[in-house]
Amino acid sequence: MISDVTITPESVASELRPVLLRLARELRKETEQLGVTARQATFLWLVKRSPGLSLAELAAEEGISPPAMSGHVDRLERAGLLTRERSSDDRRRVGLRLTEDGERLMRRIRARRTTWLAARLQTLDADELESIETALPALLRLVEESS
Repeated sequence: MISDVTITPESVASELRPVLLRLARELRKETEQLGVTARQATFLWLVKRSPGLSLAELAAEEGISPPAMSGHVDRLERAGLLTRERSSDDRRRVGLRLTEDGERLMRRIRARRTTWLAARLQTLDADELESIETALPALLRLVEESS
């Protein structure tokens, strides 16, 4: 008699983790070829998502100290990718915003990553592609629940 194989979260995690890590590494390489680190791209994306975000809020979001974040923001500001803007309502508050160059870079990063991934997906047959598409809502729930 053939025993039934039981799918467990642990067995799926064991198979899925290295695949996700490799995908993330390859997408990071695409970002780094544009002259920024994946971490810098994350900071820029967070500022793009929430214009006016303060340095302290950005640091809290990323789980690093405000002084450490200040160094990252200084480098991104010197590169012309973001600016610090004093609030007109509260002069003590300084918010972060992407510059036009920062916006342009974010579009290039997204396009480059999408192109890389689409090229890999084109190598799959229709059933494999459909399987990935079917899994997307569940994968999205995984990252939404951890945020």
